[in-house]
Amino acid sequence: MQISNIAAYKFIGIHDTDLFKDALKQKCDYLGLKGTVIVSQEGINLFLAGTPDHIAEFLRFLRGDPIFEGRFGDIEVKESFSDRQPFGKMVVRTAREIITMRHPMIRPEATRAPSVDAATLKTWLDRGHDDEGRPVLMLDTRNAFEVEIGTFNGARDFKIQKFTEFPQAIASCKAQGELEGKTIVSFCTGGIRCEKAALYMQEIDVDHVYQLDGGILKYFETVGGEHYTGECFVFDERVALDADLKATTTQYPDRPLHQGKT
Repeated sequence: MQISNIAAYKFIGIHDTDLFKDALKQKCDYLGLKGTVIVSQEGINLFLAGTPDHIAEFLRFLRGDPIFEGRFGDIEVKESFSDRQPFGKMVVRTAREIITMRHPMIRPEATRAPSVDAATLKTWLDRGHDDEGRPVLMLDTRNAFEVEIGTFNGARDFKIQKFTEFPQAIASCKAQGELEGKTIVSFCTGGIRCEKAALYMQEIDVDHVYQLDGGILKYFETVGGEHYTGECFVFDERVALDADLKATTTQYPDRPLHQGKT
């Protein structure tokens, strides 16, 4: 049986997080979905897997049910397929942030950083500069073990162990002048970490900052794997996806077992 795997997030203000959590948990359980949904006052972040029909029904519910007041009508979804269920259970929980950065001045539910779509980024990387002639620096916002599995060619990463280390790392990089005169494109698996990272870089006055819209998964889906070497780590039992969004056969025995990032 084919399984649809979706990843999605949206930064948007949510006041009654418990109400949203309970509604989502009830729907996921009813449809027999498995995965992780995180609800916070800054938005939602979800990884779900189930039959294509049940995933489609869940998305209709999320986008159209009156309880959500239209907040998620335009939520963008990355989808891939597998031959088996990659999650062992269904977890819906509330949290202070849908991706932990611990910088309350960064409010992605209130504003978005500029983004670049996959096709435009590929064009920039093909010719070695952006539309204004500035060299493009790809900035990997993921943890060290994810970067080791695969990343964009020539990308800068900080070998961080958790995302809360990113602000200090990028501030040090800026102080050393590594970002001057370049267009900076932050990226991650599905978009959520690089969106917060781009907002933080704007906060500390880094110029010409973009986030890769939809992250690596959207890049693979849209333009394939050119300019990227290796695979993309995912936080489920598939472990990593290749540029065709297929689970790879590579073994990663030391990979973390937790879920819930993108």
